Amino acid sequence: MKIALLLRLFWIALGCLAISLGVLGIFLPLLPTTVFLLLAAFCFARSSPRLHAWLVEHPTLGPPILNWRDYRAISQRAKVLAVSTMGVVLLAGLVLGLSAWLVTLQAVVLAGAALFIVTRPTPPIG
Repeated sequence: MKIALLLRLFWIALGCLAISLGVLGIFLPLLPTTVFLLLAAFCFARSSPRLHAWLVEHPTLGPPILNWRDYRAISQRAKVLAVSTMGVVLLAGLVLGLSAWLVTLQAVVLAGAALFIVTRPTPPIG
């Protein structure tokens, strides 16, 4: 019985950490909000039905989780915001005078992430 309790507490702690990082990702470029919210939902589904319900029913945090769960989709607004943020981050690297190899590496990684994001379907409205 102690192992089950420890495992439940582990999943709750990991879920809380994931939510914290997800909320930070709203404000910090390159910190993926939705990925951390999905991780939190996964953790809470294994540990606390109450926390899981709270998260997926949350008016701000819930819709991206439900869109991904139900449709494997990313909203148009989230796509535009994510790709725009990636562009700003890349531009900041150029303005700050980062070395060419670092800017190139950054561009390749961001292009891969942007390609993944823009090729996901957009969820139905409503």
